[in-house]
Amino acid sequence: MESFSLILAIVVVTALAFDFTNGFHDTANAMATTISTGALKPKIAVAMSAVLNLVGAFLSVEVANTISKGLVDETGIRPEVIFAALVGAILWNLLTWLVGLPSSSSHALTGGLVGATVASAGFGAVHGDALVTKVLLPAVAAPIVAGLASLLATRFSYGVGTADGEATRKGYRAGQIASAGLVSLAHGTNDAQKTMGIITLALVAGGSIAPGSNPPTWVILSAGMAIALGTYIGGWRIIRTMGKGLTDLEPRQGFAAQTSAATAILASSHLGFSLSTTHVVSGSVMGAGLGRKGGVVRWSTATRMFVAWALTLPAAALVGAGAESVTDLGDWGTAVVAVFLVAASAAIWKISRREVVDHTNVVEEAGEPAGVVTAAIAAVTPPPAGLVTEDLTAVIAAPATEPSPAAPAAPPAAAV
Repeated sequence: MESFSLILAIVVVTALAFDFTNGFHDTANAMATTISTGALKPKIAVAMSAVLNLVGAFLSVEVANTISKGLVDETGIRPEVIFAALVGAILWNLLTWLVGLPSSSSHALTGGLVGATVASAGFGAVHGDALVTKVLLPAVAAPIVAGLASLLATRFSYGVGTADGEATRKGYRAGQIASAGLVSLAHGTNDAQKTMGIITLALVAGGSIAPGSNPPTWVILSAGMAIALGTYIGGWRIIRTMGKGLTDLEPRQGFAAQTSAATAILASSHLGFSLSTTHVVSGSVMGAGLGRKGGVVRWSTATRMFVAWALTLPAAALVGAGAESVTDLGDWGTAVVAVFLVAASAAIWKISRREVVDHTNVVEEAGEPAGVVTAAIAAVTPPPAGLVTEDLTAVIAAPATEPSPAAPAAPPAAAV
């Protein structure tokens, strides 16, 4: 095994901690729609997803190579820079999990790495072309492509089969389970590799392995196990938002959304794109919501999610840069950053206990009323054919007639 220094060991442990947060942060990507439609029980769903995330981690190393070799100049990076990058990524993951927003763990890691690298070695150490082509462009294109594919798939599924009996529902639920498994497998091939890449980069920076090396086997195994454990813990807050907060899905919509998402994620993993599975699945869910006649998207929730997406890279970069500035002061600076990370993580967890969301209440409604746009769309959408409309014929009662005035009483007969 490679020789380790203390700082390198700290970086590896912190990277696996990030991988763990990535797991519970992104469980919703694979299982939110499956849970919300009732295709699988919550605990069974996250257990299945955890196993397939572990399997997926062994299928490819293309994304890991993008992180370790493509984004920054690996020859000029110190292990402390990697540690600072992970601090920014972990804190952003925990903050967005606390408020139940499905943001991108991938972009949090990329932002932290870019910010810490710029603070340490300047902008020249960042490969701007790789950042644009491998991260930024897929971030914009992926949710749009996945959303359109999901919208068309949903409309096609409702167009070719109008039957909505119990047998049809069971068929689509079975399809949902299969497609959710595919998303979990794809998530392992994409997101677990990001941690493999960051650990490999740290090993190169620490002089443990040669530049350009692929992730060692122990790195692949440990990253796969960390993300699988996090997935099993379940990010219930984000599962609720993804499954109930964005739109209301029927089984065939869930099947269309997950199939479209899995296809996009697997294709990007093959090409080495550091794709956000959160962006892909969110786009697919919104596309499926709009694909059903009468279906709507809760745009207020979607808007908050879009804002979180836009802030992820710069926010993680700022924290990463700040952490790097402190670690650059020496060992005591690294210790200060480590204590800050632990304290901030504990505080976020403490706040989360004020309103517990777990497998027992994850399928409850998100509690957000439909916005003006959603209500307007629902108002003008015609009801599905075959529904019996309510008879609105009004019956107007005739006005009551005034009673005739009583005739005056006859005078009493005269006494004889």
